[in-house]
Order: sequence, then C-alpha cells, then structure tokens
Amino acid sequence: MENILVAGANGTTGKKVVHLLKASQYFNPVAMVRKKEQLAQFEKDGIDTVLGDLEEDITHTVANIDKVIFAAGSGGEKVVAVDQEGAKRLIDASKNANVKRFVMLSSMGADNPEVAEDLKEYLQAKHNADEYLKSTDLHYMIVRPGSLTNETGTGKISLKRHFGKHGSITRDDVAQTLVHALHEDAGTNETFEILEGDTLIGKALDSVS
Repeated sequence: MENILVAGANGTTGKKVVHLLKASQYFNPVAMVRKKEQLAQFEKDGIDTVLGDLEEDITHTVANIDKVIFAAGSGGEKVVAVDQEGAKRLIDASKNANVKRFVMLSSMGADNPEVAEDLKEYLQAKHNADEYLKSTDLHYMIVRPGSLTNETGTGKISLKRHFGKHGSITRDDVAQTLVHALHEDAGTNETFEILEGDTLIGKALDSVS
C-alpha cells in the first residue's frame, strides 16, 4: 500500500480526497494540515497526519511518502505565497525525497492566465506552479477542472487537453479524478482539463495515457 501525502487536506476538496484514499485498497492517506487543531478530525478516523505549513520548510512532510496530491489553496489571500511558492516548495521536497508521482490540482485557465478576465493573479500563480512541476524530472499529472460545485458527484466527467470553453464540475468528481491520476496506467506527465460529462472517470483518464 502506497503512502499518499495530501497537501490541503483540510480544504473542501482535500477532505474528499483523503477519505477516498482511506477507503481505497491501494493507498494510505497522510493528511497534511497547517494547524494542530485540524489534526483531530482525521486522527479520529484512523488517518495518518502531518503538520506542515507551505510557507515554511516542509521537508519532513514527504518522509516515507510514495506519491503526492497537491490540493492546497490560499482561498485568494496568498496566491503567490501558497498556490505558487508553496507548491514549488513541496515539488522540491518531493523531488529530493524521490517521490514517485506528483498530482497537481490546478485550474482551467492556468494555461493562459494573461487573457483571464477574473482571478488573473490566481491563475498566474497556478500557471507558474504547473510550469515549475513540468520542468522537474518528477512524474506528474496536472488536473485542471472548471468551476467547482458542491453538488453530488456522478463519477463521470468530460476530459480534454483544452476545451476552449468554460464549465463546471463537482468537487466529488474532481477528488475522484485526482485519486485515479495516482495510478501509473492513467498516464504520466500529462496536463488536461475536466468538466462534468458522461464518461466514467477511469475511462476518461485512459484517453490521455
């Protein structure tokens, strides 16, 4: 069973990722949180945890970690410090720890942030983090969803390298996609966008590998 570090485990999508991993027969989640008071909610469910602040040294968080899911976000408050530099800090730590795979939760629009009407600073930060990840020798998957909704997931998505249109997708289905992307047979060193759709997530990922 592989140990999976989930950065941003206390976030809405991050929590969904952690619980999907916990229910999996392949993965053991390690929930990375920033505050001590955030530990108990995971520990009561028997989930491993680690304290780590993306604005500080996080070398210790990747000890004995096989793969990483980066689902952290600043909520728009510290986009450069967290979404960009924090991601780069964890990428560096993962590289030095010989992590086998790094799955990045990015955003639709991060490929071309300069044309964005809204969230330009956020999308630029995500773009810079994505490009930094691509420049390393880490095996990666970069997942760029549309607008996130809190509706119940369907287990089905639409996936393309670039849609050229806006759309939405449930956090449930994004979380499932991130977990599916941990598997080697989902492809390696791929960047793609996802929206709500009619294709089973596993089958959709087969199309990019």
